[in-house]
Amino acid sequence: MSLAFDSVSSALAAIGQDLGATEWLTMTQDRIDKFADATGDHQWIHVDPVRSAAGPFGACVAHGYLTQSLASYFLPDLVRWNRLKMGLNYGCDKVRFPAPVRVDARIRGRGLVLAAVPVGEDGVQVTIRVTIEIEGGDKPACVVDTVSRLFFE
Repeated sequence: MSLAFDSVSSALAAIGQDLGATEWLTMTQDRIDKFADATGDHQWIHVDPVRSAAGPFGACVAHGYLTQSLASYFLPDLVRWNRLKMGLNYGCDKVRFPAPVRVDARIRGRGLVLAAVPVGEDGVQVTIRVTIEIEGGDKPACVVDTVSRLFFE
């Protein structure tokens, strides 16, 4: 499901809107390793499959910040911005990591529009909660309230 915003008023009208869920994405070791290389975080629980198999999670797990960063991957499948002049990631209000994402787990994003506030004449600040679910899991991997500033034509 994907909701389309094309104006400040359409974003304001979407407060409380459930955006549904995305397709599943498999968390591969390759993705984890590339994130480790990009951030310099090569802790064994992320990149050493042999040692991780005997560790607390029974396998390598994704970095929490890798999981959080995938909110940006999932958002375009949850919402479309039509007639957008410019969009900016403004930040995050709250982030939690209730459960680890093991290598080869499937995850998806689920969205909820929490807030929308006008900014200037043609802009709006939108807060969307992205809950990153783990297939078969009883807790989400990440819950992040993303904040974007959007300016429409």
